[in-house]
Amino acid sequence: MAENLVDVAEATRVSIRALVNSGAPENHARTQAELLIEAELRGRASHGLLRLPRLIDRIRNGVANPETTGRAQWRGQAYLQVDGERGLGPVIAFAALDQICHRARETGIAVAAISNSNHLGMLALYAERVAMQGQVLFALTTSEALVHPWGGRMAMLGTNPVAIGVPAQPLPFVLDMATSLISMGQIHDYANRGAPLEPGWALDENGDPTLDAASARKGAIAPFGGPKGYALGLAFEVMVAALTSSALGTDVAGTLDAESVCNKGDVFVVVEPASQAIIGSISAYLQSLRDSAPTDPKRPVSVPGDRAHLARERNIARGISVADPVWQSINASANEAAPRRT
Repeated sequence: MAENLVDVAEATRVSIRALVNSGAPENHARTQAELLIEAELRGRASHGLLRLPRLIDRIRNGVANPETTGRAQWRGQAYLQVDGERGLGPVIAFAALDQICHRARETGIAVAAISNSNHLGMLALYAERVAMQGQVLFALTTSEALVHPWGGRMAMLGTNPVAIGVPAQPLPFVLDMATSLISMGQIHDYANRGAPLEPGWALDENGDPTLDAASARKGAIAPFGGPKGYALGLAFEVMVAALTSSALGTDVAGTLDAESVCNKGDVFVVVEPASQAIIGSISAYLQSLRDSAPTDPKRPVSVPGDRAHLARERNIARGISVADPVWQSINASANEAAPRRT
């Protein structure tokens, strides 16, 4: 499939314009667009611009509200309950994080439980932002039933990713991983590019192994790590549901279609480090890992997040690669007349 190598500034400008033309205030459009562009820069096309045309359709279909920042209520000193009011995921999440990060300075820890909000995008970006301001973040979100249980053939639980951000120098430690072998966004990206999947990644709609990404979109993804990954993903799903009153399993909808209200849940936990001195120890420890002897001299040891930053540096210079149908759709939205505001 044909792809376009797009300058980052141009991609950002066109994406913001497409969202504004669909009814988003410019500041919300910028928040959403920049998060998608950052995913592209860091080599996560599955969480990048391929999601923008669907999000625009969700806005036009009335299942995403681009104007709201959500409605938040403190349930106790350090527990924030957030009704996202169908808002854009990054807009709602960053508004909630601003509140709990400030509160955690006073209480040591603060939690945001978010429901009724749209897709968050790449969790690493939230973890990085919090860690760069000197706090620790633990983040969870759920998704449609895309993963088969260990030993099963049908999709029954979400990819249920987790992110952890810890302050460090020169860059914070950031872990961002799904509890599935890959994300459904990656499946869609492979399908858009006509690329084959790896063996063991997915099943088709009949529950049989497949390398065809288009078939996998109707099937199920494998949990990572066999029964342990399945158990961890299941634990995250029920914990997020308990804290946010969100849907479970096959009842979850709204991150991969343009018609359903998004009913997954998001949980953010922000914690103050025990001391600023420990950050220096963490930084030295991470560097010692990088400096340790590799099994292959051509592949130095890295820590989570290193490859994403290398990809970002490379893509800032050369631009980002966007599948032709995706780029055409975004440009079409950007060139439409913006709605009148009353």
